Amino acid sequence: KPWCSFWLQGRKCKPDRGLSASSPGLQLLLPPTTLAALANSWLQEDCPGLNFASLVTGSAPSQAVLWAKSPGVLAGRPFFDAIFTQLNCQVSWFLPEGSKLVPVVKVAEVKGPAHHLLLGERVALNTLARCSGIASAAATAVEVARSTGWTGHVAGTRKTTPGFRLVEKYGLLVGGAACHRYDLGGMVMVKDNHVVAAGSMERAVLKARQAAGFSLKVEVECSSLEEAFRAAEAGADLVMLDNFKPEVRWDPTSGQGQWAMLGWGWGFLTSPWLLSYRSCTSQQLHLKPDSPACLWKPVGASHWTTSPSSVGHTLTSSLWEC
Repeated sequence: KPWCSFWLQGRKCKPDRGLSASSPGLQLLLPPTTLAALANSWLQEDCPGLNFASLVTGSAPSQAVLWAKSPGVLAGRPFFDAIFTQLNCQVSWFLPEGSKLVPVVKVAEVKGPAHHLLLGERVALNTLARCSGIASAAATAVEVARSTGWTGHVAGTRKTTPGFRLVEKYGLLVGGAACHRYDLGGMVMVKDNHVVAAGSMERAVLKARQAAGFSLKVEVECSSLEEAFRAAEAGADLVMLDNFKPEVRWDPTSGQGQWAMLGWGWGFLTSPWLLSYRSCTSQQLHLKPDSPACLWKPVGASHWTTSPSSVGHTLTSSLWEC
């Protein structure tokens, strides 16, 4: 028998309604020990030795105020807190995580010794600004995707700043996006170089399936519809359509190349043609002043044509694609 045991006593509580940026939910993902270690490493990087500026400010009890001067989404409170906790300072927040910032607005106050406030100032601001910027970009991408009627996921990849992944992945979640995979252990992803090394698409997927076991999914990055069909037939769980030209149109439910999940690369998702894709019926379509240059064609036609994105320009066909 084990020499000791640890039991958490149950308590009655309301049903969990899921995670949201404005609730403590997402912050629970961040282990306190990891937060402390990150905060300590950032402070060590900024001040590994003598802090001569501390002799200028002294250690008198002081207070600093955090103001938001740009619009966006507030994200990164746990990291900000962890930095000042290392310096024996106390943070009081006036806005919850995930708040939409409308400048100029008071976000937080920090109290502590003057030299500690200024020691943590730049590290804390850099971290909060970086995380909030990513959350803001993620929120914009999700909003644009939803505006097209698309109901899938907008996810962030491993293309993060080395040593800053936890902050950036957390920012994605606060902004309403998802994590594609946190690290190499989250999924077996087959890219073009893996296919070259393995000798063929089929062999690469086979090896990936063997490595994945029963618990991991296999995703294959494809640069053409032919590759996508081959990957699906070889057993890929997910197919990533990468480097596709915006004019490529394909119905994944057409019967050819069936799979559970389908993804598009960011460049395809954010292209003007796909983002502004609409079907317009029985009404004229007015282009806004900030509209990008678009390609247009009547539904069913095989050729796309350009149309000037000037104010008031209209298209009067009964059904158009943009």
